[in-house]
Amino acid sequence: MLKPLNKYPQIDVHGETRNTIYPVIKEFVNDNLKLKNEIIIIVHGKGTGILRSEIHYYLKKMKEVKSYHLDYWNQGLTVVELNV
Repeated sequence: MLKPLNKYPQIDVHGETRNTIYPVIKEFVNDNLKLKNEIIIIVHGKGTGILRSEIHYYLKKMKEVKSYHLDYWNQGLTVVELNV
């Protein structure tokens, strides 16, 4: 059974740039690891896909991240599973 996404911690990074996104994501991931949250949501929007690509590039390198994927119904969200 699918659980509603609004039950998970979310961060909206609209307006961030390639240069500012990494520390924002790192802090959000670390804060949620401390809280033992297994799933988090990053709202980046659809747009041109540059921000999404940068976020996915960064998540791929993070040892704290078990997996990630675009939300099936809303391609402007990335669902992240953390190594809790």
